[in-house]
Amino acid sequence: MRKHASVDLLIQALDQLEAGMGWLQRSYAQCLPIGTKAEYTAEEYDHYENLTSRYARVADLIVHKVLRSIDAVELQEPGTLIDTANRAVARGLVDSVETLRAYKDLRNDIAHEYQTEDLSELFADVMRTTPELLSLAKVILNYGHSLLAGSEDFTSR
Repeated sequence: MRKHASVDLLIQALDQLEAGMGWLQRSYAQCLPIGTKAEYTAEEYDHYENLTSRYARVADLIVHKVLRSIDAVELQEPGTLIDTANRAVARGLVDSVETLRAYKDLRNDIAHEYQTEDLSELFADVMRTTPELLSLAKVILNYGHSLLAGSEDFTSR
């Protein structure tokens, strides 16, 4: 992939991540007063449905779009997801590959929540890790913007 195209993809991915973060923060704020419990009203369940969907989207954007776009701009060979995660650790963006794996696993649990008998546990996990995911997203967003600021293709436009 040409660097110019890589820069364009990174710009798009960062824009999507930033928008997703805003929606995730909004849903998280709506769910905070609800808390986790055994039974939910229809409205409370809707709030949690929005939260889990937005959580999954941000996790997907980080792992599948933003980190891979950063790799492309930095002229890294595309590889496996573990390669992408290892490079994120090497850049200091995330503490460990296991951290990214945990977000991805929770995202997968969300995608298959119809198989989950106890949604309270899923909702509790999402509530517990949303601030961490938002913090990671902010670090990655800042890194991406710094990378773009130093890119000749980006600054010559």
